[in-house]
Amino acid sequence: MEFILFLIILVIFIAAPGIRIINQYERGVVLTLGKFSGVKGPGLRLLIPYVQTMRRVDVRTTPIDVPKQEVITKDNVTVGVDAIVYFRVIDSSRAVLETTNYVYATSQFAQAALRDVTGNFELDDLLSKREEISQKIKEIVDAQTDKWGIDVENVKLQNIELPHDMKRAMAKQAEAERERRAAIITAEGEKAAAAAVSEAAAMLSKTPGGINVRTLQTLEKISGEPSQKTLVILPSELTGKINDFIQK
Repeated sequence: MEFILFLIILVIFIAAPGIRIINQYERGVVLTLGKFSGVKGPGLRLLIPYVQTMRRVDVRTTPIDVPKQEVITKDNVTVGVDAIVYFRVIDSSRAVLETTNYVYATSQFAQAALRDVTGNFELDDLLSKREEISQKIKEIVDAQTDKWGIDVENVKLQNIELPHDMKRAMAKQAEAERERRAAIITAEGEKAAAAAVSEAAAMLSKTPGGINVRTLQTLEKISGEPSQKTLVILPSELTGKINDFIQK
């Protein structure tokens, strides 16, 4: 009985190092005596101790920050550009067997692609065609990392840092553009007001006594302020009509 118990304890002691639990978002790449022997899925897995080894691979989407790269654009402007790359492992065996560190390798290649692609655009295009540039970088990185079992899902340009003197020049240009638009709006308003006044004057001139009535209305408004003294020079026609009205 003691011998059987000893054997059970010995088996557990030997087998324990070979027990592995693989999470749902992981895959296990197994090597037997240094040779690839398969990929294990999620769950409880048993390896042969001291004979088999396993490397875990995360198959979830992984973001990589591409640090700021100093780039000279096609029109010889030095800018700083950074980006973020989203990728996931679609072939765990190739990710382990084809490169020593697939995350680092993808990051380094993304940096090189970022410099190469952005350097072929002028500054104006770099600022206005972010989606197009991001797509070009994605295609280049995806083509290279495909042999590593990596699928690049998306690439996004984040910040484009301009030289300080160029920032000041662009700010002045934007301010001048705002002032120009404000002047145009003011001029259009004055033009519309002048047209309305001209139209009203034309209508009054066509109406008998219209201008005289308008003049009297204006005098009435002016006389409403007793503290003010106003000298009004009336047209001779209006003066004559007022005298005729008083004499009646």
